This record gives sequence, C-alpha cells and structure tokens, in this order.
Amino acid sequence: MKLRTKYLVFIFSLHTIALVLSFFIFDTDKVLFLFAELVILLSLWLSWGFYKELIRPLKLLMTGVEAIKDRDFSVKFRPTGKYEMDRLIQIYNEMIDHIREERTRQERQHFFLEKLIATAPTGIIILDYDNHVEALNPKAEALLGLEENQVRGKLITDIVHPLLQQVATLHPGDARTLSINGINTYKLQVAQFVDRGFSRHFVTIEELTAEILAAEKKVYEKVIRMMAHEVNNTVGPVNSILQSTLQAKATNSGTSQRIAYALQVAINRNNNLNQFMRNFADLVKLPPPSRTKVDLHQLLRNVCELMDVQVKEKAVTFVLKDDQEPFFINVDVQQFEQAIINIVKNALEAIGSMGTITFETDKPRSLLRIIDTGKGITEPEARHLFSPFFSTKKDGQGIGLVLVRDIMINHGFAFSLKTIKPQQTVFCIQL
Repeated sequence: MKLRTKYLVFIFSLHTIALVLSFFIFDTDKVLFLFAELVILLSLWLSWGFYKELIRPLKLLMTGVEAIKDRDFSVKFRPTGKYEMDRLIQIYNEMIDHIREERTRQERQHFFLEKLIATAPTGIIILDYDNHVEALNPKAEALLGLEENQVRGKLITDIVHPLLQQVATLHPGDARTLSINGINTYKLQVAQFVDRGFSRHFVTIEELTAEILAAEKKVYEKVIRMMAHEVNNTVGPVNSILQSTLQAKATNSGTSQRIAYALQVAINRNNNLNQFMRNFADLVKLPPPSRTKVDLHQLLRNVCELMDVQVKEKAVTFVLKDDQEPFFINVDVQQFEQAIINIVKNALEAIGSMGTITFETDKPRSLLRIIDTGKGITEPEARHLFSPFFSTKKDGQGIGLVLVRDIMINHGFAFSLKTIKPQQTVFCIQL
C-alpha cells in the first residue's frame, strides 16, 4: 500500500470515528452536536488540504525521478511561493543543473578522447577486464595489418602476430623494443587505467623504424666519411710512389723481379682497398631518386641478361614469371636496378650452385617477389639482415642489403625478406 493511501485511510477512519462518537456523546444537546460536527468537518477539510500540500512535493519528486530515469536532465520546476516546497525545488534544480553540466563535460571528454585515440600516431589496443581485445585505433590496425572486427573479443595472446605474442610477457608499466625481420622496429608498452573501480589494460605500439634508421645512418655516414678521407689521403700518394718506383729502370736480376712483383701486389692491394671504400661511399652518397616511368618486366629481363654469365657459372637458372604485358612503375631506374642486382647476388650466395631464382610480378596488387632456392635465413640472422656491416659471408662488407633498404625506403616501397619454407626464401617488394 502506498504512503498516500495509508494517510487517506488513517484520516478518514479517524474522522469517521469522531463523527460516530460525537453522535453518542452529544445526542441530547443538538447545539453541541452540531458544533462538534462542524469542528470534525473543518478538521477533515484541513487534513485534506495538508494532504494536498504534502503529496504535491512527492508527485514532483516522482516526476523528477522518472525524468532522471529516462536520462532527461532538462526537466526543472518553478517556485511555488511556499518555503518547504521552494526549498525542495531549489535543491532538485541545482542537482539537475550539476548532473547536466557533469554529463556534458563527460561527453566532451569522451568525444575528445575518442578523437585523440583515433588520430593518435601511436597504435592503441584497449582490452576489457579479462584481457580480451575491445577496440583498436586506426594506427594499430595499420601497424598490425589487422582489422578491428577480426580480433575484437579475442584474448590478445591468442592472436597470431609476432608483436602481440610479446604482450603476454609484459606486465603493466613494462616496455620492450623489438625488431621484425631486421627492418621494422617497434616499442611495445602495457599500461592500465581504472574503469568503474576495476583495473583495465591497454597496449601501445610505437613504430621506431624511421627514427632508428635516421640515427643509425647519421652514425655510419660519419664513420664512412672519416674512413674514406683517411684511406684516400693515404692510398693516392702511396700508389703514386709505387708506380714511379715500378716504372724506374731495373736490372733483370732475380732480386729486382721480386721487388717489382712485390710492388705490383702492393698496388693491387691499394686498389682493392680503394674499391672497398668506394662501396661504402656509394652508400653515403645515395642521392634522392629521380623517377621515370619504366616497364618492370623489361627491367628484370635486363638484369637477367646482365648477370647471365655469373648465373651460368653457378648452374643457377633464372625464371621470369610475367604475363608478357608491360608493368609500368615510377622509379629511379639506375638505383632500382642496382637494388635488384644486389638482391640477386645475395640469392646466388645463398644458393651456392644448382638452384633457381624466380621473379614473380603481381600487377593488381603491385607486388614483385624474388624467390630463391638457397639455404634460407635463420632466426638470429633475420633480426640483423638490414643492419649496416652485418654479413653472413666470410669476406662480406654488410652493405648490399643496407643499400637495398635505403633505395626502397627512399622510393617509399614496403619490403620484406624471409624464408617461407626450406629452399624458398622470398624478397617481396610492395611497389
């Protein structure tokens, strides 16, 4: 039973009893009986007035409660001129104003936070209370190569991706820098925030490739320039002296012949040293690409012709898979051709002898794949493939793939080098 119903039942019961009692008490005195009846009726009228005064605030409160339940914070009440009622209305209106302002502020903050996350240059993965993926921002989708609807609701450690597999080893507040295939470098960090009193985690993924490559290049350029300066300043004068000595008249004695032979060996060694430094200098002096329109298929055929002799010496076969239709790309022909030559040379080194190097083009997807049947790349080697001065060859300089890397980056081409399965290593270029 509602409170107002109880109140009405009590008031009417009380006055009914009073009327009955007055009838029995003043039944002999009609004047007193009428007076008593008037007093009871007046009391009933006053009780009804008090009832209306009391029930009206309750009705207003219920109207306000219903508005709040419907999330309508625009309902406010006007003063009535009665102190208690106006005080209640004032408190309610102040509460509604505060709720509306707080709601507006939170909506603005939430909107700003959504925009900030969506446009952030850092990949952000938001997890729910059980570490299932709840949302990814566009940068995270681009870095991972995954769409939000593919991973939403999945446990983050169940998603097959080299970056996300590392998240399982991190605790909140931990950060780790790792490289994939020796090309792209990322920083992973796990942090937490409190949502409705419970802790939730989120993961940030920051790509450091450009910054690391720029710092790395700045260091090795300085070293190479210093080395080239010292070597050139030494080799030039020494070769001049050796050439002059060698051209001087010498007797036919065995000693003179041995000296002449030793001088020639020294000259050859100096020339080799000079060539060695020029290879490093080419890496430093790489100019911005001068792009022209060229048929990729014809460029690949030119490379095959150029390296035909080296390939036949090792009993390696070139296979060019194309649809015979031109595949036009905008590249610096000289630089791009040099990059393809360096890739082929690495493939030849990996094969040794008796193998195949296949060129595959995919026009709809703008892809070039160079596949070799060499020994493949181990996991430790994969982490350092494109690092300066790293080489798996005994006498390698470690600049061939670095030059390829710089040419591809300058052209804005994505690329990767990995062993798919035994005797199938693929260098893929996204043109």
